Amino acid sequence: MNPGKNLALLLCVLLLPVLAVAQKSALPGWSSYQAGDYAVAFAMFKAGAERGDRVAQYDLAMLYWRGEGVPRNRELALKWLQKAVDAHLSSAQFVLGQVYESGDGLPRDLQQATRLFEAAARQGHRDAQVSVATQYYLGRGAPQDYAQAAHWYRAAAEQGDVGAQYLLASQYEHGLGLKEDWREAVRWYALAGKQGDQAGLLKARALAAQHGVR
Repeated sequence: MNPGKNLALLLCVLLLPVLAVAQKSALPGWSSYQAGDYAVAFAMFKAGAERGDRVAQYDLAMLYWRGEGVPRNRELALKWLQKAVDAHLSSAQFVLGQVYESGDGLPRDLQQATRLFEAAARQGHRDAQVSVATQYYLGRGAPQDYAQAAHWYRAAAEQGDVGAQYLLASQYEHGLGLKEDWREAVRWYALAGKQGDQAGLLKARALAAQHGVR
């Protein structure tokens, strides 16, 4: 699996429904959003955002970004997204990092993207952990550091991210940032395989056979 591919895949979050924050059912306006009543959801998210609710600020930003229930407005989207970032909401940190990474709406700034990904990763945001790992792996917006990449791929892998499991296995296989360890490589490839990654399954079997790993 190519770490660079993860960067493009993760940008898709800006096109998805507002699902990035847990416990949405308790947020005023969420049931209206789920029902497709974006105008009502917008009004309720806006009221919550103006009261300082960081989740409402994030959701309001996403409505402005996509033009749901309100004309599309990137400037207002970024204003409210920044407020949620300032309130340390990990999902907002991750998404603003993607904006800086892509240069879609703000000047491209890979160092700022890395800082935001890492802030979200430290709060346990799995996709941000994959993103910051990839930044370190590629030396993109951060010095190339395979040990740091392995640290964050492991964090995401332990949360069940199949791509991170595969990439961590590869680092163990090739001794990139980690001591070469075929047993650990087989273990993580196999875990990826159990989640349906056929390449991981094949790698686990081949390495196990080659090195006598049980």
